[in-house]
Amino acid sequence: MKRYYVYILKCDDDSYYTGITNNINRRFAEHQSGIDKESYTYNRRPVELIYEMSFYEVTQAIAWEKKIKGWSRKKKEALIAENWDALKQASSCKNISHYENFSTTLEVTQSTDYVENLSKTDKKE
Repeated sequence: MKRYYVYILKCDDDSYYTGITNNINRRFAEHQSGIDKESYTYNRRPVELIYEMSFYEVTQAIAWEKKIKGWSRKKKEALIAENWDALKQASSCKNISHYENFSTTLEVTQSTDYVENLSKTDKKE
């Protein structure tokens, strides 16, 4: 059965490159040798293979690669380090309107309204 790999390379400039392949050794050698002058890693060599995960279904591998590519650096580093607590923290929504932040949002809104009302009252006097 054929295997597919999602991998992350750490480049010489400390950036990350995420890719997919069906032969991890060949693909790493291609990145390292710089066979494609147009590739992201060409001017960022040497590269280091710092993460890989294998899949039997290519669609799963493609979905995992796309997901990782959309992640922040902090989230990728948590995955690489297998730090599941940090990954969970990096995954949590920081948007003030998110339901987990609602009580804080409500308190801020109420405080802001109170201060605005005080300012209006001060101006009237």
